[in-house]
Amino acid sequence: MTTKILINSASYETRIALVENNQLVEFHIQRPLEKGLVGNIYKGKVVRVLPGMQAAFIDIGLERTGFLYVDDVHISATELDQRLLGHDQQPCGSFNFTTVFPEDEIRQASGMNIEDLLSEGQDIMVQVGKDPIGTKGARLTCHITLPCRNLVFMPLTDHIGISRKIEDESLRQTLRERIEQLRPIGTGFIVRTVAEYADEEELEADMEFLLHLWDEIQDNTSTASAPAMVYEDLDIIFRSVRDLFTADVNSLVVDDRETYEKLVHFITIFAPDLQRRISCHNDPVPLFEAHGIEMELGRIMDRKIWLRSGGYIIIETTEALTVVDVNTGRFVGKNDLEATIFKTNMEAVKEIAYQLRLRNIGGIIIIDFIDMANELHREELLISFKEGVKKDKSRINILKLTEFGLVQMTRKRSCENLTQILCEPCYYCGGEGRLKSRRTICYEIVRKISKEYLKRKGNSITLKVHPRIADMLLKEEERITLELELNTKKRLTIIPDYTLHLEKYELTWQD
Repeated sequence: MTTKILINSASYETRIALVENNQLVEFHIQRPLEKGLVGNIYKGKVVRVLPGMQAAFIDIGLERTGFLYVDDVHISATELDQRLLGHDQQPCGSFNFTTVFPEDEIRQASGMNIEDLLSEGQDIMVQVGKDPIGTKGARLTCHITLPCRNLVFMPLTDHIGISRKIEDESLRQTLRERIEQLRPIGTGFIVRTVAEYADEEELEADMEFLLHLWDEIQDNTSTASAPAMVYEDLDIIFRSVRDLFTADVNSLVVDDRETYEKLVHFITIFAPDLQRRISCHNDPVPLFEAHGIEMELGRIMDRKIWLRSGGYIIIETTEALTVVDVNTGRFVGKNDLEATIFKTNMEAVKEIAYQLRLRNIGGIIIIDFIDMANELHREELLISFKEGVKKDKSRINILKLTEFGLVQMTRKRSCENLTQILCEPCYYCGGEGRLKSRRTICYEIVRKISKEYLKRKGNSITLKVHPRIADMLLKEEERITLELELNTKKRLTIIPDYTLHLEKYELTWQD
């Protein structure tokens, strides 16, 4: 498989594409004015403790306070291990856990309430685990993790973990022994997948860098006044190089000379063996156009995605969850109905796994497959879906297929999905996606006048409406308009006004 990373760097926007076999599989974007916060560490101040929600609001100097759950104040080393291992590469945010409590206090805190751990006015060190999304503030955690290329440092957790993607047991044991010999007593480290090929010198260099970084963060915290940022994570370019640029990547191409030189310097320090794979794009044809990425991005927001057979899937995202609907569409099959449905569902499985990763759709996801009577087909579908999401680096949990043909799953969401980043709610419908029909609005106006005319003085009514509503009142609904004048004994003057919203109107009662 040929894998490449393409970086389009500009002063106003940075775009990063991960391409496998000439197919765009991941797309990340960062704008200076909309820079993400995940991975940043803050010295915050507790402004409110909520026993009823077992959470607290923390002021970290942003427009909105951050939200801290009791489980993110304390957690066992085992559960922290479960959260991290197997999902150790997240370019849109890096690792999301921090702590202000020593390890013995973390263990003692198990089962404690938020009011036992925090009090209003208290200073606290937190790390952003999830960017503010919509009306929600940043999700915070008190379990610090500092990632480097081969290791993730957990400064206050006495624990060693090995990525599940390193399957060789003898190698896992060797890596564990190396870390045990190198690490300071009482600290924790997660060995990342890429460390499978690292030697002891590389591991020691990473560890030395992370320990020095932690000392700096502690010094900054001790001198800062809350609220204040005490550590800012790498920008998206360096995070992508750190987290995505592995030995499996054939090339990394960047279209900006200054960025290219910075990346070469960065990679020379952390992975010198990969330096020869970095190149600068100097062709007059823009980088993303030359590799067909712009064309792919033009379809990335489509609500309907067609399958090769003629079937299609529909993706609908709400604030709380995303729904994916599978349909046979133009595909009628060749044999029987069950075979047609099975083939459509199996095609949809691959496309859905691909789209979730590409669009970075997170949270709760409900997939409505076409119902299948054959139990073996249902089992094969679920197995194929679980296989299809294995390349996805986000943490995923998939439940069994329900009797209605639904698959319920969750995908870790640490930042906004591409739709939220690239789009904004329609200024006209307010993001609803629908407007009241013209006829509905006409009848609302009729009811409004019929209800109020007895309370109003005067013999005439002036109605300002959108031209499309005026047109309907004067043509298709002319009979209703004349009937309204007859019943109210008032003359109705309708004035079209292009400045009015389709659903808005103005009534003026005159003598």
